[in-house]
Amino acid sequence: MQVFLSLTRRELASYLVSLSGYVIVAAATFLTGFSFVMMLTQLINEPSPMPITEMFYVTPFFWIILLLAAPVITMRTFAMEKFAGTYETLMTAPVRDGQVVLAKFTAALLFYLVMWLPMLACLAIIRHFTGDHSPVDWGALGSTYLGILLVGALFLSMGCFASSLTHSQTIAAMISFALCTSLFLLSFLPTQLPISAGWAAQLLSSVALFDQMHDFARGVVDTRSVVFFASFTAFFLFLTLRVVESRRWK
Repeated sequence: MQVFLSLTRRELASYLVSLSGYVIVAAATFLTGFSFVMMLTQLINEPSPMPITEMFYVTPFFWIILLLAAPVITMRTFAMEKFAGTYETLMTAPVRDGQVVLAKFTAALLFYLVMWLPMLACLAIIRHFTGDHSPVDWGALGSTYLGILLVGALFLSMGCFASSLTHSQTIAAMISFALCTSLFLLSFLPTQLPISAGWAAQLLSSVALFDQMHDFARGVVDTRSVVFFASFTAFFLFLTLRVVESRRWK
């Protein structure tokens, strides 16, 4: 456990002391703030009974942050170490491959969660200037953050897998973005299928990220969605571990 914690601290520190880490947080904060301004403008012109979390979820910038953040955060996890020549040094140290994979994933996930903290500031601003606590549904806010955590964990596991395949951070980011975007676009495929393809549409709807995140934003936590995200995250981490272990076969 001590080894895992030390590796996680090392990886997390690499995000927090680097310029790229601050650029990622700044970009996510800018897009979150821009979405916040769009929501306020919409509410001034047309009041809505929809929870703020649900309004934020339907803005395009929400999904832009989700789809772009994971590739940028994880592209360095393995690819940069291979390019810099520190990968072999790390893997020959007295640590297990599974500890390295989990530590890199955990550090990326913690940094990802830090990136979303400015959204809380937006909600605090609404509460402060309206003096009304009703705009913020704490249950919906908690489930929205749970959805952000689960979607992010899945995308980050895909990013770790992509980074483990190559020495190039750019190629790792491109592979990760392609995987995340492909999975996201599956959300819209069921509506394009004919009615006779009922079982196919039902299967695809079960992996529809857009619909599942919609439930989280409305304050609905479906255990099937939690199991789906946890299972696929574990699957891609397993694939990452197998790629890391493959160096012994060469």
